[in-house]
Amino acid sequence: MSSPAPPRPRPVHQAADLLAAYLPGSFYYSSARGSLLADGVYSPVHAAPGARARAAAEILDAVLVAGVAEPVVAGAIGFRPDAPSSLVVPAVVRRAGPPKASGPVPPLGETWSVTPRPAPEVYTTAVARALDEIRDGDLRKIVLARCLDVTGGDPVAVPRLLARLVHADPAAHAFAVDVSAPGDPVTRTLLGASPELLVSRRGRIVTANPLAGSRPRAGDDAENARRISELLASEKDRAEHAHVAAQVAEVLGRFCTDLDVPAEPEVIGTPTMWHLSSRISGRLADADDAGSSALALAESLHPTPAVCGVPTGLARDTIGALEPEDRGYYAGLVGWTDPSGDGEWVVTIRCAEVRDRTVRLFAGAGVVAGSDPEAELAETGAKFGTLLRALGLEGAA
Repeated sequence: MSSPAPPRPRPVHQAADLLAAYLPGSFYYSSARGSLLADGVYSPVHAAPGARARAAAEILDAVLVAGVAEPVVAGAIGFRPDAPSSLVVPAVVRRAGPPKASGPVPPLGETWSVTPRPAPEVYTTAVARALDEIRDGDLRKIVLARCLDVTGGDPVAVPRLLARLVHADPAAHAFAVDVSAPGDPVTRTLLGASPELLVSRRGRIVTANPLAGSRPRAGDDAENARRISELLASEKDRAEHAHVAAQVAEVLGRFCTDLDVPAEPEVIGTPTMWHLSSRISGRLADADDAGSSALALAESLHPTPAVCGVPTGLARDTIGALEPEDRGYYAGLVGWTDPSGDGEWVVTIRCAEVRDRTVRLFAGAGVVAGSDPEAELAETGAKFGTLLRALGLEGAA
């Protein structure tokens, strides 16, 4: 009788190696939880909004039966209900620990042209119109976004741009996703370094970290301390944040017991911004139901008032009327879910879409009663800073 074959050792990868191995067309995701690099498509996930989590669970079950080890569903979902989705079960998945701070990545070495879309005065006019809607109707909050088109002389080096984002802030939720559509003449890549965890699930433990209310980071400690104090004391920013935290808590309360919602927000920082933050956690009532997978929770939460508004339907319709550029995947979701339902999904902010020589950056600002159009324009300019720094164009907004 032959003895059973010894189990094959699981490959051990380093986060830096996964980042170095990224190529356009791959799926890359990293956070404090770890790094994931996936290549190829074992199976696409085609389903209507609201049914994606069930479809993903069924495909993952079938893939496990077929003998694929440790599969995941990974990809991105757009902002609007009819927006596209890039969800797939990758053919090859590699995991590593979280990325670590290391030396700087060489600059991209391009001469860039920068075009705002829409023009700044068009954006401030839209904010003023939104304030009229808030004053005269049922709208209480709306997030209005704008774009920057940054164009170089050669195709953008996406792996180097991703590496610069990861090295600038290893604690961020960094991602790069192929979002090419049929008929696209070139690869389209959605990439970014989001500070906002939409939802994470580990076993029965669920965590969300909504952000709303912001100030740009300054160059010295004294000014940063002043801005943090100002942010914590701002009635306008605290009201904006309260809308988001309340909705996230209400949605997670449908799935969770023992929900922990902080009574007061705290301030967290990125290399370019300060944000009001509430870390909300709970314990799932039923962790075995596909309707409580990380993807299902993410779709139930999306879109939060941090990227849309209150009430959701009215805010989304008003965004469609006031924003001249389609958001696509901006303000949507990006992340992964495994067969157990565990996973992590973030809001696609501090992001850009790369097509050949052009990088389209996105940034938005929350508008509530008391907002100032010029201040909201300045806030979006500061939020462009994450990608502009990576491109070597800090201050170009």
